[in-house]
Amino acid sequence: MLKALFLTMLTLALVKSQDTEETITYTQCTDGYEWDPVRQQCKDIDECDIVPDACKGGMKCVNHYGGYLCLPKTAQIIVNNEQPQQETPAAEGVGAAANAAATSGAGTGGVAASGVAASGVVPGGGFVASAAAEVQTSRNNFVIRRNPADPQRIPANPSHRIQCATGYEQSEHNVCQDIDECTAGTHSCRADQVCINLRGSFACQCPPGYQKRGEQCVDIDECTIPPYCHQRCVNTPGSFYCQCSPGFQLAANNYTCVDINECDASNQCAQQCYNILGSFICQCNQGYELSSDRLNCEDIDECRTSSYLCQYQCVNEPGKFSCMCPQGYQVVRSRTCQDINECETTNECREDEMCWNYHGGFRCYPRNPCQDPYVLTSENRCVCPVSNAMCRELPQSIVYKYMSIRSDRSVPSDIFQIQATTIYANTINTFRIKSGNENGEFYLRQTSPVSAMLVLVKSLSGPREYIVDLEMLTVNSIGTFRTSSVLRLTIIVGPFSF
Repeated sequence: MLKALFLTMLTLALVKSQDTEETITYTQCTDGYEWDPVRQQCKDIDECDIVPDACKGGMKCVNHYGGYLCLPKTAQIIVNNEQPQQETPAAEGVGAAANAAATSGAGTGGVAASGVAASGVVPGGGFVASAAAEVQTSRNNFVIRRNPADPQRIPANPSHRIQCATGYEQSEHNVCQDIDECTAGTHSCRADQVCINLRGSFACQCPPGYQKRGEQCVDIDECTIPPYCHQRCVNTPGSFYCQCSPGFQLAANNYTCVDINECDASNQCAQQCYNILGSFICQCNQGYELSSDRLNCEDIDECRTSSYLCQYQCVNEPGKFSCMCPQGYQVVRSRTCQDINECETTNECREDEMCWNYHGGFRCYPRNPCQDPYVLTSENRCVCPVSNAMCRELPQSIVYKYMSIRSDRSVPSDIFQIQATTIYANTINTFRIKSGNENGEFYLRQTSPVSAMLVLVKSLSGPREYIVDLEMLTVNSIGTFRTSSVLRLTIIVGPFSF
């Protein structure tokens, strides 16, 4: 009976020992790990980041594969390379955290840690302490791991290699570390793709400005995705840039277009520049007009545009014009000509002469125009004395008058009125042109018994002087009395029509 019991216990011990040494292959993540759908593998959970106040009493939290440690803030973690740790497999449902208290070893020269840690082979995690394992640093500075099943057991094979998940490899510290496929050149990305290293794997991405279409990276036409550019968009391989219409320039953000003030930046106008949105316009000062290039200004010859600007003569000047008048005239109101009365300004007549001003000039006439047998009785009036026999056949009196008319005066036109100064009873007055009308330029029309009007019937051109004698005959009703008097009218026709 005892023999049978001993054989049964021996068999169970062998089975237990085989279970302990057997490598476990996981098909799902253990505690302390979570499934990464991108890399298709388990990844470590950083409990120090997600567990609020994971360590108490001023301890610091140190994340570890599959768990975390709470250590004093002054504690140092020393990895011993002289004695590799031996893997101790554990069951699939191992613990998720280990609490360790670190103390200084005065006689060992290292750090001792004891506590409960998770155990097993985990993706990317390497080897961790087995359940209820005691971790201790010896005097020779290598790690001793004691299993409660065999407290005195020390790893017999320090060079034992650990098993790492796909995408990881064993480091010189006997832990699993990520393989950088992008640096090692073991990735399968195409030449037009960019390799991005991930923990335990890698990813192939298209460069910025490209998108994946099938197995190829094709350029993204950013210009078809508004609103990138304010005005114009130019697509380039992997990128784009913005352009502005003429008259605009890119702002500092390289997207917005702002108006260029050409009048300040590069004023091309000859005179006046006005900025408008996207362009500019040139204008000229008064008296100028834009040339065909729409930039320069050309003088306007106002004198050619109209013949009515000036009364006499138009003189073109840069940007303006001026009017001139002939000699004997002065400019008034910038355009018209007015006669200068030389008799008031520059009288050059002698003392025995009188100055007569006419349109455009002046003339000097004798103050005493009387000729023998006439004598001067009053200003401009000559009388033939009755006592002189020569006067019987001559007009009784001659009166001298002067007048000025403009050249080319419209006709017919009333220009001078003659009227009797002495009226006798029972007399008849008749008027006629005695001399000075050989070409029929004038006509004398009697307007009343004692007056008549001299009419201009032909247009006259000057400068010219006409002397016309207008005679008034006076006869009494019974015909016993007859007398005549003459008005000698000097008509001066000016050289111009103004």
